[in-house]
Parts: sequence; C-alpha cells; structure tokens
Amino acid sequence: MLEADEAYFKEHGEPLFSSHMLDLSEEPDDENISICKKYLERMKAINQILEMEIGITGGVEDGVDNSGVDKDKLYSTPEDVFEVHEALSPISEKFTIAAAFGNVHGVYKPGNVKLRPELLVDYQKFAAEKTGKEMPLFLVFHGGSGSEMHEIEAAVEAGVVKMNVDTDTQWAYWEGVLKFYKAKEGYLQGQIGNPEGEDKPNKSYYDPRKWLREAEGTMVARVAEQCKMLRNTDKCAK
Repeated sequence: MLEADEAYFKEHGEPLFSSHMLDLSEEPDDENISICKKYLERMKAINQILEMEIGITGGVEDGVDNSGVDKDKLYSTPEDVFEVHEALSPISEKFTIAAAFGNVHGVYKPGNVKLRPELLVDYQKFAAEKTGKEMPLFLVFHGGSGSEMHEIEAAVEAGVVKMNVDTDTQWAYWEGVLKFYKAKEGYLQGQIGNPEGEDKPNKSYYDPRKWLREAEGTMVARVAEQCKMLRNTDKCAK
C-alpha cells in the first residue's frame, strides 16, 4: 500500500492516504521501533503520518486473541513510550503513539476493564522532562468502545488526538437494522402479504437499500456523538 502511495504522490503531489497504522505490538519493542523507523523514513518523503502501537491491546480483533495476555503487557511505561518518541522524532514529527493503558478491543461490563488514562499524563510528563517541551506526544486511544465520559475527557486532556471506537460503531450500524426490523416486522415475513392485506407486496421494505440506509443513519449519529465527546466539532469553520 505504501508503494501505491509513493507512486500516487509522484504523480499528484499527495499520497492516497494521509496516514497508516502499523501494529507491531506483538513483536519485541526494539524490533517494533526499528521497523517503524524504516517506514517513517519513507512516509516522511510523501508527507504522511505513521501511527504505531507500543504495548498490547487486550481482547480479540481481526482473529488475534489477546484475551489471556499477561496484564502487565496491557500497560506501557513512560520509558517505553519515550523510547518511541526518541527514535522517531528525529525523522519526522508526523507520528502518533498508541500506547497501552489497559485498552481492550470490544465492550465489557463496567469493572472488567481496568483502563488507566492517568498513565497518559505520566507519559506526557516524562517526555516533557526529557525534551523540555510541554505535551510533546501525540497519543492514540485504541479500544475506546464502551469507555465512560470521564475516561474520554481524561484521555483528551492528556493529549490523545485519535480514538478508535470500532465496536461501538459496529453496534450502531446493526442497531439501525434492528430497529427497522422491529418497526416493520409484519412487512418482512414474505415477499407478499402484510398487515395491510394478504396480497400486498413488501418489496419497498426488504429492499436492502431501505434498511441499509437506516443502518447508515444510526452509525452517522453515533459518529457525530463521538465527535462531540472528543471536542471535534465545528473545527473547519474556525
């Protein structure tokens, strides 16, 4: 994909994508950082942002099961995070760090996930002491679905610039279909025959364009809600 970005940049002066996420968190930290350096060198040349991950996000995603991982690996240390900054910042400022602070993919009952957003503050303080710059880190919040508002607020205050909410938006998409089905159940039991009559057609109800539009609507609403939580509304107007 990066090769395609480079080819597109050569022809149009911009990459196909503004950023890429490189998740090598399952690898040893030194190998992870070393490979990220190589990619960032190439991405710098095409004005692209690298998102890297240090530490492990728990739960299951894309067939990778980290549900039984050692809990210590779910929490990055300030030293871990600064090692990334120290290695990548001489190359380009355009990188973000998805550090682990108890993040888990998916949504779980309150209390089952020990999210510690205060660690983000520790990462920033440690890096600030080392660099002499206030809030030098651009942090990413992986596994953000199901987070409580006070956790999101704390993360934003600590310098989080991106939050992943895949599970929440998946549910929002499905919820649109679910609500449509419950509201129109009598019209979705066959191609012909509904509460209005045995010979009445139902095509306008089971047409995928109809219920997919409902799914899109509820997902759009969920994304708009998340933008407000992350203080990311009306930015273009300013």
